[in-house]
Amino acid sequence: MLRSAVLATASALVLVPQASLAQLSAQSGAQNLPSVTVTAPEARRRAATAPQRRAPRASEQAADRNKPQPRRDVGLVVETPRGPVNGYVAGRSSSGTKTDTPIIETPQSVSVIGAEQIRDQKPNKLDEVLRYTAGVRAGTFGADTRNDWWLIRGFKSDDIGLFLDGLQLFYTSYASWRLPPSNMERVEVLRGPSAVLYGGSSPSGIVNVVSKMPPAEPIRYIETGVNNFGNAYVGFDVGGPIATQPQDGKLFYRVVGEIRNGGTQVDFTPDNNYFIAPSFTWKPDADTSFTVLVSASKTDTRGINFLPYQGMVTNAPFGKIPTNFFVGDPSVDKFTREQEMLGYQFERNLTDNLTFRQNARFAHIDLTYRGYIGNGWDNINTATMGRYNWYAKNTANQANLDNQLEYRFNTGPVRHTMLFGVDLKGYQIDDYQAFGFGVSSINVFNPSYGTAEVPLPSAPFRNFLITQKQAGTYLQDQMKLGNFTLVLSGRNDWVETTQDARDTGAIVASREDSKFSGRAGLIYNFDNGIAPYVSYSTSYNPIIGLNAQNQLFLPEIGKQAEIGVKVAPKGFDGYFTVSAFDLVRQNVATTLPGSVPVLQNQTGEVTSRGIELEAVANATKELKFIGSFTAYHLFNSRDLDPSLVGKTPTNTPQLLVSGWADYTFKDGPLEGFGFGGGVRYVGSSWADPANTLEVPAVVLGDLALHYEWQNWRTALNVINLTDKIYVASCASATSCFYGDRRRVTASVSYKW
Repeated sequence: MLRSAVLATASALVLVPQASLAQLSAQSGAQNLPSVTVTAPEARRRAATAPQRRAPRASEQAADRNKPQPRRDVGLVVETPRGPVNGYVAGRSSSGTKTDTPIIETPQSVSVIGAEQIRDQKPNKLDEVLRYTAGVRAGTFGADTRNDWWLIRGFKSDDIGLFLDGLQLFYTSYASWRLPPSNMERVEVLRGPSAVLYGGSSPSGIVNVVSKMPPAEPIRYIETGVNNFGNAYVGFDVGGPIATQPQDGKLFYRVVGEIRNGGTQVDFTPDNNYFIAPSFTWKPDADTSFTVLVSASKTDTRGINFLPYQGMVTNAPFGKIPTNFFVGDPSVDKFTREQEMLGYQFERNLTDNLTFRQNARFAHIDLTYRGYIGNGWDNINTATMGRYNWYAKNTANQANLDNQLEYRFNTGPVRHTMLFGVDLKGYQIDDYQAFGFGVSSINVFNPSYGTAEVPLPSAPFRNFLITQKQAGTYLQDQMKLGNFTLVLSGRNDWVETTQDARDTGAIVASREDSKFSGRAGLIYNFDNGIAPYVSYSTSYNPIIGLNAQNQLFLPEIGKQAEIGVKVAPKGFDGYFTVSAFDLVRQNVATTLPGSVPVLQNQTGEVTSRGIELEAVANATKELKFIGSFTAYHLFNSRDLDPSLVGKTPTNTPQLLVSGWADYTFKDGPLEGFGFGGGVRYVGSSWADPANTLEVPAVVLGDLALHYEWQNWRTALNVINLTDKIYVASCASATSCFYGDRRRVTASVSYKW
């Protein structure tokens, strides 16, 4: 009965009518940081008068000291998991436990990128935010403007590992979400299986974006900029308190927006984005907070080139394909996305030791992808490339509701933070895809565009309505005894997935699944700042999608063992982390060789074993730096094709090294001037499952110059400083992608 009730609720969530959110055309590159104080917890109100009491006895005082203490700080400005990061160094995060926990006490690998680092590096999109993070290969497909792409510990995680404010933004087929860096307060990367808290998600980890929240102090900010490809933007960030009567509590607001338009390094491929995100927080009393978050955005671009290995990685008879070559047709190709979200965050301190939270969001996306797609050489000697005809129309709704009850108590010398949760997810996608041949070839050096459009076949190869309802209950206990912290977590999920024929409405396939996920982690915090830890966790991910036979995928499962050491030296504002892991992912979907369009089957098991090192510091008041090293061995540990066992999946480098530093003069004649730079090494990868076609490693440099004077800030940011021409990755011998050419962005901002 319980299972039926919760799944029925999830079904109702996903079928909620689309929220009517205004499609406002505003957007923000607003990355520069005015001083922002996010509304923080307050002391609970007490009665104005209270009866006098006798002085407590010594035994009563001792008993009081042993009682759990309220988690609210009075009169102090402290970091919160939803608030700003101090420089580059975050001390707390909620992604690993769903509670306000110091990173140094979390027995799992966690990285946090704050708004100041985002401002300094000036990324255009989310995957660029992750470029200097340990364990992450960001920008898998290079200069692609359609989506954000990343791998965590060698596994694709952008589709099932993206979260916004703790709630999943899942996508399948082409119905992907896009989040602008301008509205990111922090980005938290949790590495390793996280299904025990979040349900279906990537076994390699998640990326949780924390939105900018309404501030307690007024903020007024505007920024504009342009890059060398003519892509310009203007953005704004305004907010603060709203005057209210004392009996009505406190009210705060914020509006972040951005408009971005212009070209890219590929001909006829714009990167046009429009974004608006208003939010409001109401605090009727010191124990209650209610925040409403709304956003609407639109993307207008075109699909990036799918180009052959020979002519990109290796020379063709004519040399290399130009990086600006557009393989489609500007009169036919388009990629448009419209997305809207409406959600809220509610928190109520029921007592000093008991807190209830409820987070919810409804999200809608409407995406159209049309074009002529590169399909390898028709005649390599004449530089003539084949193409096929493609169309995808995806409309998806996603609803999330997460209820949490946190109870803090003691049992003797052991301090507990207990978390009980019930979350519901509902997802539905209307998936229509069609492809055909008959498109004329195109010459790389003399392309002909604007010919009559080739009609698509009348019968699509996919035309389904897929619905998934997921309900989960979880329980977690963080137990502290002296310097030890033991984290035990368990969860069970119930999932129903159905596939309906879109044209007839008939149920084509359905399945029900139930699975338990667990985690155990132990960390010891020495007084000198050294904290060794060990953890073991399992994961479960009910994949939404179809295999090459148009059948529902089986759920993925995963398991990981991890050991590591975190070091936060006393008197030093920074930390260092070393971790080693053994991660196994089963029921992995792999691309069917030679399939056009790309089709997948679940062929076995992939193992990732490796080591990660990360350093983050505000070394002095002038100098901030980050560094990371990632090396792992990724291989097929089981496959239907025995010849592929031991081979590494495509697109996947196994060595990543990066470092970034920023120095700003705080006094003297150069006060306000700063400069920064970074180096990124991306190891070699493979372009074919048999590992015979290698994509070379690359070293890239980035640069930043900036100057602040009064309320003004100007900056010049350069990625790929030497303008290195390189291939980011290849999914196959006919699907390779150039990396970003040198991009120079000049910007100016003003705050008041």
